[in-house]
Amino acid sequence: MWTHKSWQGRLLAHPLAPHERLRHYAGWCSAVEGNTTFYATPARETVTSWGQQTDPDFRFVLKLPKLITHERRLTDVDEAVRGFLDAIEPLGPRAHALWIQLPGSFAPTDVPALARFLRRLPESHRYAVEVRHPAFFDDPRSTRLLEDALTTAGAEWIPFDTTAFFRSPPTSDAEREAWTRKPRMPLRSLALTDRPIVRYLGRDAAAQTIEGWQHWIDVAVEWLREGRSPTMFIHTPDNADAPVLARRFHDDVRARVPELDPLPQPIPVEPLTLF
Repeated sequence: MWTHKSWQGRLLAHPLAPHERLRHYAGWCSAVEGNTTFYATPARETVTSWGQQTDPDFRFVLKLPKLITHERRLTDVDEAVRGFLDAIEPLGPRAHALWIQLPGSFAPTDVPALARFLRRLPESHRYAVEVRHPAFFDDPRSTRLLEDALTTAGAEWIPFDTTAFFRSPPTSDAEREAWTRKPRMPLRSLALTDRPIVRYLGRDAAAQTIEGWQHWIDVAVEWLREGRSPTMFIHTPDNADAPVLARRFHDDVRARVPELDPLPQPIPVEPLTLF
């Protein structure tokens, strides 16, 4: 996601042509979750535009289409996978990882299907898997089963940390909506590769979001000192200040790892004029 109604005119210039929106977002953050690809494989021309709007080191974590992960559950999907890989080819190295988000019904008994799927994927891309079945977190045997499959394929396990969000009852409309939609995921902070990816959901109150991510500051610092290159996505229920919070998280990590490169400077938001 690189556009949000509440960002327009406040964080990002408004109005912006579609082919300019990602460029302005990339002035705030150096990575983006590609959620739109879950609903349909994008046109190659659209993906070419994404590449033209971003620097070579910008990171796209692109979600595989739901046809592959949810509808066909990783089976008989070779043609769909080829079509998706062809569409995103213009991104080149900007395609940091392909995100295999699996439904909550995808259980430990389905891991062999995941392992077969991963073995068939080309080595030209990196892959990261997000699971939501509780057994992967609560049952050590199931945890090891998944970790073994991912490690064999060189794939990462993406944790979705919602512990801070569910720590206290919702207090806003956006939080109440998220309360019914977001999964209650246990905390997991173990990296399997040199490119860990974390999704974190805070609260609409910035102070609560910052308090809840202190564990991830420690983890990110440790990963960097180990030579890993983590990607952290910061969410709140309304996402109104998500880019600002993401920069705050990066600054807090950089205060402890000064050699970490700074984020780019946002493109100024110029006020609208009549002339």
